[in-house]
Amino acid sequence: MEDLDPKFRAGMQNTMAEALGMELVEAKPGRVVITMPVDHRTHQPYGLLHGGASVALAETAASLGGWLLVADEGKVVVGQEINANHLRSVRSGRVKAVGEVLHQGKTSQVWQVKIYDEQDRMVCISRCTLAVIAPRFPE
Repeated sequence: MEDLDPKFRAGMQNTMAEALGMELVEAKPGRVVITMPVDHRTHQPYGLLHGGASVALAETAASLGGWLLVADEGKVVVGQEINANHLRSVRSGRVKAVGEVLHQGKTSQVWQVKIYDEQDRMVCISRCTLAVIAPRFPE
């Protein structure tokens, strides 16, 4: 992804996304694809993909995609609401999140994120609402 804005890729460094092993695969206006391993970092105690890890992956995809849509305006996005339906379990391998914008307004965005296992079976579906705001830098 050499053509991707370095700030966009750097946005995943030193974050939960990096700690959980997320890797950006695709990023274009209105669509983001990120993968994540299913391993000791993302398991719950029974050795299955943790629902919270799926939600973190979904919000990361939505947030990076949302930022891509507003960065040229000097804006940022922050999560307002997220929900997720966990449809099937995964024990190992990698999952892939495909995020697509459903609504792009001046002050909010709504993203749908579908997470798939390595057999392209949907394991989770999520919807994330983002607020579009001016950046607030620490003083």
